[in-house]
Amino acid sequence: MPINVQFPFLKHRLFRLRNILLIVMLMVLALPLGSLYFFRIYENELVQQTERELISQAAALSAGFRMLARNLQPEGTVYGKFLPDLLQSDSDYQPITPILSLIKPIEPRRPEPVATETRADAIAQEIGAQLKPVMMDTLHITLSGIRLLDFNGIVIAGSEEMGLSLAHIPEVQQALQGNYASVIRQRLSDQPPPPLYSISRGTLIRVFVAFPIIENRHLQGVLYLSRTPENILKHLYAVKEKVIAVSLILLALLALLVAFVSSSISRPIRELIEQTHRIRQGEQKQIEPLHYPVTYEVAQLSESFVSMSHALTERTDYLRRFATHMSHEFKTPLTSIQGALELLHDHMDTMPKERRLRFIDNLLVDTLRLRQLVNRLLELARADAIETSHKICRLQEVLDELQSQFSDRGLILHYSNMSDIVLAIAPEVLVMAFYNLLENSLQHGANQIEIKAEQHGNKLEIFLHDNGNGISQANQDKVFTPFFTTRRSSGGTGLGLAITLSLLKAYQGSLDLLPCEQGALFLITLNLTDSG
Repeated sequence: MPINVQFPFLKHRLFRLRNILLIVMLMVLALPLGSLYFFRIYENELVQQTERELISQAAALSAGFRMLARNLQPEGTVYGKFLPDLLQSDSDYQPITPILSLIKPIEPRRPEPVATETRADAIAQEIGAQLKPVMMDTLHITLSGIRLLDFNGIVIAGSEEMGLSLAHIPEVQQALQGNYASVIRQRLSDQPPPPLYSISRGTLIRVFVAFPIIENRHLQGVLYLSRTPENILKHLYAVKEKVIAVSLILLALLALLVAFVSSSISRPIRELIEQTHRIRQGEQKQIEPLHYPVTYEVAQLSESFVSMSHALTERTDYLRRFATHMSHEFKTPLTSIQGALELLHDHMDTMPKERRLRFIDNLLVDTLRLRQLVNRLLELARADAIETSHKICRLQEVLDELQSQFSDRGLILHYSNMSDIVLAIAPEVLVMAFYNLLENSLQHGANQIEIKAEQHGNKLEIFLHDNGNGISQANQDKVFTPFFTTRRSSGGTGLGLAITLSLLKAYQGSLDLLPCEQGALFLITLNLTDSG
């Protein structure tokens, strides 16, 4: 039975159960991985935010440095070391964007400053002395480490390391060439890593920024700033309302995921179980298809239950009707036998010989009828319980065999060459089915049968049209009913067509009676083989 139950919410598409389970497992796996990824992205954003703030501080301090340099330098000259290779932008705007990322390897901690014989520039020292109070006030608020270097990389202002050289540090070297540089280094700390260091790298790192102070392609100095990024856990606590909102959203997604799994798997199965309970309690006769099975496998299961339920209902009705007809068929001869035996038993001595012989003949006829009924019932039972095989047969060979059997009895078969037709049915089964139909035609006065075949896809339709007495309009709906016969007086049992129908059904075939003006017209439908 084709699966015709549809799920209307997603364009009537059914999903494979394994695909749903795969999606569920991936989503369950994605929740912790997504949380970890969120931590990484958020922490990286904190690092870039720290770099952005250091750039802002350096830009403000460098503006003050350039202003002081203009005041201290003789008019008409530019203070600093000229950088001939430095590219100067024509625009007044020279934004610096953060470039740091935790994806890159973290550099080792900052190298120690070294002593140098070179003395700091005098003007730079004067500027450093004037800027130091501003730098200290900035440090107290921003908690940033600030070093002001001259154009040779010597510290001229800061909380410590005065007069020492930082020119050997890579980011400072880059800044001394007139280029902005930033780097993430390991943080100087004697404390052990915190328990959550595995998910947060921001607890043991420090951002360093080397900002060159440039005016008219002259390097006047370098601002070397550093700060530890804000701890992600502290920051999350500071924005705990947002964290709670995100957590609630994740819980809602998880609830939706559970509801989806329940709707796609548990609910359809529960519906099937409820239907089976109702059938067992007699509240329902057949299982109905599920309206929204969601998955292809559940739809298949539903259709299998429906097919099984229909088959069992039809089988139950068939057995009920069969038992009723069989009891009637056996009751008539048994009643006749019982009556004859009672008469013989009571009047054996006084009954004339001719009458006794007539009763004995009736007993023999009824006994033979019962025996014939039993034999036909056994044939019907074997037909209902026949085990199908993968045998095939050629229609031409079957018809040739039947022609030789019935031609001697006065029944001629007319058919064209059908040697190329190969059917998916055992030859002995097809012979038995044809034999019952031909026997019926012979018993109803036919002497000729015209057999034609038409192919429709993988099906073959075989028409058998005889020239016998035919079947009356009133009896056409009853011919396939077990025990129905118009020849009961001549020994008919009414089981021939029922046996034939059971044989054909076992091989996915069918048998139908078609209307016709003369005789009887039967249609047999069978499957062709791949080679047929």
